[in-house]
Amino acid sequence: MAIEGFNEQMQVRYDKIALIKESGEQPYADRFEATHNMAEAAVLEDGTTGVKICGRIVASRGMGNLVFGHLFSYDGKMQFALQKKTLGDRFKLFSKITDIGDFVGLTGEIMTTHTGEKTLNVTEWKFLTKTIRPLPEKFHGITDAELRIRRRYLDMIMNEEIMTRFKVRTKVIKTIRNFLDDHAFVEIDTPVLTNKASGAMARPFVTHNNALDIDVFLRIAPETYLKRAIAGGMERVYEFARSFRNEGVDASHLPDFTLLEYYASYWNYEDNMNFTEKLLKHLLMEIKGSLQIEYDSTAIDFDGSWPRISFRDLIFRDSGIDIYECDTKEKVMAKIEEKGIKFDDMHEVRKAGRGTLIDLLYKKVSRPAIINPLFITNHPIDLSPLARQSDTNVLETDRFQLVVNGWEVINSYSELVDPVDQRQRFEVQLDARAKGDLDAMDIDEDFLTAMEYGMPPISGWGIGIDRMVALLTDAKTLRDVVLFPLLRPENK
Repeated sequence: MAIEGFNEQMQVRYDKIALIKESGEQPYADRFEATHNMAEAAVLEDGTTGVKICGRIVASRGMGNLVFGHLFSYDGKMQFALQKKTLGDRFKLFSKITDIGDFVGLTGEIMTTHTGEKTLNVTEWKFLTKTIRPLPEKFHGITDAELRIRRRYLDMIMNEEIMTRFKVRTKVIKTIRNFLDDHAFVEIDTPVLTNKASGAMARPFVTHNNALDIDVFLRIAPETYLKRAIAGGMERVYEFARSFRNEGVDASHLPDFTLLEYYASYWNYEDNMNFTEKLLKHLLMEIKGSLQIEYDSTAIDFDGSWPRISFRDLIFRDSGIDIYECDTKEKVMAKIEEKGIKFDDMHEVRKAGRGTLIDLLYKKVSRPAIINPLFITNHPIDLSPLARQSDTNVLETDRFQLVVNGWEVINSYSELVDPVDQRQRFEVQLDARAKGDLDAMDIDEDFLTAMEYGMPPISGWGIGIDRMVALLTDAKTLRDVVLFPLLRPENK
């Protein structure tokens, strides 16, 4: 056998394929039509006949002329029972050719055992799939944390909590989608491969398109294309967009992640804050049934009206530095050193532009201490190259971020729709990039052209779906809420 790690257990299973064929069964059947899923069958009344279920055998134990076991599927587990007096020769065949992990289809009658467990009393069965590799031992499963991620499919079988977490993820996306659809938003698709690395301040992944013979970028965010759609007449748009940022990986950051962005014409950022609070409270009630949750033993309260504080006031409160008194990156750096604030990589910090430096300061002194939801508003203009300038303070933008438990959950603006202002800000970003700030943006001429044709007032935001799911399921890292996160190749 040309199968890696082929061993004696696998050989025994492989040899059963011939027995399955000799018995008239197919080792890899083409289909089975069930009448109920596991959850539905488990609530049927005793005596219901003709019930057909299918799934993976995760437990099986023989007791003379009786076999009890459990089938596993996405909808749960259900006990089954096979009796020799009912199945005759097919009773012995079941034990002869099946193993833990195999897939079967069962037909029978619903009953309740003396222990109170709903059970399918099998009258017919069909073999569906022979598995070559045995599942991990039931009571220990996979204990290595990285291997659990690499073999996520096994972890989902062995650990009910893992399957539940990904069911919650699906429900989160569905709940948000329904809420947006009910408020006149339209879901669209935008390009994953782009000519410009735009939409957010981040380092992009670069690849090459052979057919066009050009370098292209994996999208950092869908923002500029969603706004193009608004320029074309769509008034409220959104996308669940797989996005890519070639940056560090830690508990709250992944190189590829799911980003929901929406944009609404004729709203400002205050309209958006009000809508955001309603949406997320609705989501919490649908998923948790409460506005109070616990994450990593920390109680988080989403009830009441969420407080709001300006970015400038927040940093001043937490560091004593007034960022508006520091109009250059050198002055910001001098204040940081005066206050004795240290970063892990001071060399990289000194290379950052003023906007990136201020953002790093915020992430150091303020963000980690925020637990309950907090709206941070009015960010500095050089920290927000796509946000609208405030009408009351030329140094600020009409922007907010929602931070929960030290995570930036949502980033929102009153969007910039002035093409002249936008071009000037792109040029500032381009200058920062030339001076070594790899997070700064390039000029996107096509986007500027769309703006020059005119856009209505807009407000929108982006939310990391992975972070929201982690909060709602008490997952310690974002890798825990992504089915198949990127890992280094396994050392064979």
